[in-house]
Amino acid sequence: MMKEHPVQKIVEPVVDGLGYEIVRIATIGSQRPTLQIMIERKDRGSLTVDDCAAVSRAVSEVLDEKDPIEGEYSLEVSSPGLDRPLTKEEHFERFSGYEAKIETDTEVEGRKRFKGKITGIDPMKNIHFEMEGKNYEIPFAAVSKAKLILTDELLNSYVEENPEIEL
Repeated sequence: MMKEHPVQKIVEPVVDGLGYEIVRIATIGSQRPTLQIMIERKDRGSLTVDDCAAVSRAVSEVLDEKDPIEGEYSLEVSSPGLDRPLTKEEHFERFSGYEAKIETDTEVEGRKRFKGKITGIDPMKNIHFEMEGKNYEIPFAAVSKAKLILTDELLNSYVEENPEIEL
């Protein structure tokens, strides 16, 4: 199961209160690490640079106050992008029908890497996945990493949902 980042409990109420949802928090690099927070709007509207800046300012305040990270680091607040990480059960339902890559901690039917199409998630928290003509049930708890694959289908659906975007 994808582990919660140590600062999640500190920053999530702030992000949530501003009308956004955390997609993923990661620390990247080691010399001067970057704390990367990917967000999306709760209303699923387009995320703007101003949205990211507002969240960054609010999160910076709480991180400065609580000081949960040792040493110097950079803060980056961004959109998850089209080929976004899938970190919550809801993401697998929402992006059912799209292509994705999934990696698991434990073997599922003899493998740990999957590349194919999400076909849903059931009440038992098994991700239904079609790959090379075969259907798999991947326990959500076994997923270590998952992300959408950028395809024409994904791009076209994004453009349809966001008519203000011109490509």
